[in-house]
Amino acid sequence: MMEADRVSVGYEGRKVVDDISFSIGESEFFGILGPNGSGKTTLLKAMTGLLPLLDGKIEIAGKSIDAYNAKELARIVAVLPQLSGDTFSYQVKETVMLGRYAHQKGFLKTVSEYDEEVVERVMDQTGVGVFKDKYLHELSGGERQRVFLAQALAQEPKLLLLDEPTNHLDLSYQKSLLDLIKKQTLEDGLTVISIFHDLNLASLYCDRLLLLEDGKTKTIHLPEEVLKEENIESVYHTKVQKQAHPSVAKPQMMIIPEAEATAHAKMDAHHLSIGENVIHYAAPAHLKCMSSGVSGAGIGWYADFVNRRVSPTYDHVDYAGDMRRFIQEHDLEPSRTVGMMTALDLSLAAHGRYEDGDKAVFVVVTAGTGNAIDVSTSYLHPSDQAPGTINLWVFIEGNLTDEAFIEALVTSTEAKVKALLDEGITDPRTGGSATGTPTDSILIASTQNGEKDPFAGPVTKIGKLIGRGVHEVTRQAVQNYKNQKRGEEK
Repeated sequence: MMEADRVSVGYEGRKVVDDISFSIGESEFFGILGPNGSGKTTLLKAMTGLLPLLDGKIEIAGKSIDAYNAKELARIVAVLPQLSGDTFSYQVKETVMLGRYAHQKGFLKTVSEYDEEVVERVMDQTGVGVFKDKYLHELSGGERQRVFLAQALAQEPKLLLLDEPTNHLDLSYQKSLLDLIKKQTLEDGLTVISIFHDLNLASLYCDRLLLLEDGKTKTIHLPEEVLKEENIESVYHTKVQKQAHPSVAKPQMMIIPEAEATAHAKMDAHHLSIGENVIHYAAPAHLKCMSSGVSGAGIGWYADFVNRRVSPTYDHVDYAGDMRRFIQEHDLEPSRTVGMMTALDLSLAAHGRYEDGDKAVFVVVTAGTGNAIDVSTSYLHPSDQAPGTINLWVFIEGNLTDEAFIEALVTSTEAKVKALLDEGITDPRTGGSATGTPTDSILIASTQNGEKDPFAGPVTKIGKLIGRGVHEVTRQAVQNYKNQKRGEEK
């Protein structure tokens, strides 16, 4: 749809954009990124024909942009500028109808039946038909921007150019506007080129991205390739961290603030309290966690950790809500608390601290094994969700990467299984070695202090501490459980 070949453009002979080339296909949503002064708007002006090229060429639909007159170009290219506070007192429908100007014929530019059809259609597509008789100054910023989008679509363009279309819009209007534009690329074959300041929005909606640095191409590729930490840190000169979006296959960039240095948080029994109905670990700082808890599941930052004792017959239709209420009743904040459940006598819990130089782990385990199972044969038996579980907490003084978190999870699980094997725990239904219980839960929590720990497998410093700690503490917890059972049988 558009070809740019070694394009240079600027003002008064001074190049702002230098030697840029790219090719954009039909139906593509193409994003342009870069810090202030990198040449984004200058490049976009060249694409609209407003700014003459100093070198190179731009072709639209196989024809040089210089070969189009203004009216011809307006039939192919529409522009949605940044939202401005200055608004003429036109009605919405009148404003949208202005988009038909390039298609109207004759001196008086008479509105045809087809013009009416197009305007009604684009107002319906953009959701502005409901206030078509209102004046622009009566609308919110997000509503006005949708009106201007409708005006641009009324041109029936093949190519839509956007200059920071979501600037000054709140979250809901950002999403609705970009959803509308993306829908046009998917359903109507519209090609879109847009400037973005928000890297994450660009990632979510664009098929490819061009990253500019000082008027030159830093990189042009898929969002996954452009939005790499090294690229963004080099161009924007700020610390970032790349994360996967939780719901769609797109990367998201997180800025890392220059926070004040925090004291090393020591993970040990001083922060642990064990009561009749709850075990509470009040961490000295927020910890980055990976958890399968009833509350606080997934990945997040938490400071309080509770293991709640419930009845062996506990069955609540809203167990998550019930856990939230329990946390609040103990004067804790659910949004910063990981919560688990067990039917075990909490006095049987075991814990221990293990350290090696600047690395340490603190492990807490409750282990009721009366409903132990062999995971390899569990499919042969009816489901049993009794809450007599093995709950495993591993607090780490370290700085784990995402890969290390996963490896810590694997290392902990392997150590737990080995502890059960060494304690001779079997699945009562098969007599085979048990690997856990039906509702085991696990927590990996890290202080994220010190040098990065890229791995946490069994041969790493962190992994060795986890392996030893989880194995020994789990064995102790199982032995506590066994001793209680023997006492009850006498």
